[in-house]
Amino acid sequence: MSLSAFIRAHHELIIMEFAVFAKTLMPTGADMSEVELRDHAEEMLTAVVLDMETAQTAEEQSRKSKGHGSARAMEVSGRLHADHRIEHGFTFRSVLAEFRALRATVLRLYEESGASDLTEVRRFNEAVDEALIESMDRFAVQTGVLRDQFVGVLSHDLRTPLGVVTTSAALLAFPEDNPQRRRLVVTRILNSAHRMERMIADLLDLTRVRLGGTIPLTRRRADLQKLCEEAILESGAAHPEAVLQLNASGDLVGNWDADRLAQVVSNLVGNAIQHGDGTPVTLTAVQEGDAVILAVHNAGAPIPPDVMPSIFDPLTRGGDDDAGHSIGLGLFIVRAIVSAHGGEVGVRSSSNAGTTFTTRLPKFDSSVSAATLREALNG
Repeated sequence: MSLSAFIRAHHELIIMEFAVFAKTLMPTGADMSEVELRDHAEEMLTAVVLDMETAQTAEEQSRKSKGHGSARAMEVSGRLHADHRIEHGFTFRSVLAEFRALRATVLRLYEESGASDLTEVRRFNEAVDEALIESMDRFAVQTGVLRDQFVGVLSHDLRTPLGVVTTSAALLAFPEDNPQRRRLVVTRILNSAHRMERMIADLLDLTRVRLGGTIPLTRRRADLQKLCEEAILESGAAHPEAVLQLNASGDLVGNWDADRLAQVVSNLVGNAIQHGDGTPVTLTAVQEGDAVILAVHNAGAPIPPDVMPSIFDPLTRGGDDDAGHSIGLGLFIVRAIVSAHGGEVGVRSSSNAGTTFTTRLPKFDSSVSAATLREALNG
């Protein structure tokens, strides 16, 4: 049996084995489903088989083996694969490992079948290598674009707080007998410094997650209702015109990183205030079994449909206003923190219902006995 015919006959088995391995390469916080993993592997295999079954002269074979083929049947498939993996936070090494796994899976199963058509194996390797090269080239280009965009956004956003610090420091250099004015200037300096500090912290979180790591957690007993109340007070002080409401019910105590969850609530509330068009922002926290559901709602303009698929990506902005958070990383970090807790976050948005970000947080660490944690939390 030819290798192309073997791939067609054992299509499902190859996809299944590949998807199991590819799932282990997904970065923490990625929301890529097994269906998506399988779909992209299926597209790649289909393109490979079509390439293998395309007639090829000896000259074309020689040129293709050296990476100079003219057909370039795998170009589109390789680029689409890279775009999709970048969107879900895969690293360069993860994508390389995926191609290695696909190649190894197909050739191992083919060898175990007793077949040994070396010409077909060569054609298969050529097709996979062409897709790999296209994917890596695309990955490098898109990574460079993201890096340049990131530097530009960072430079833009740092300019404002840095300008406040510089101007305020210049004012303090002039002696005066107005203590109230001096306190106001010092407060502006401190606020700007805190804002730049948040930007640096967000940068560190972005780097950690993008390198395949996870948000570090220090779990302890925490009450989500108190965290929401504190976030409302903080956001209300920063945005006195905002109307903030909290509806809480049930047991909202869990084994969480309180500081990180405060960051989640603060980012979601800040985002709702920014895009709420002055409408009230409502926080709803309810117990649901061994989990807590937190929903943050505003009745402002809906999120545009073209923005929804990338709403949790870094550097994504829903508008030009300044949310008071850093460089378009707020929702990206929300998802990373919720995922580190073993939870999920999603969004619904329409002109009639407004916009609601909903997180589901398990109350207990899945790696530890829930009964043990209940005893500790209630003790």
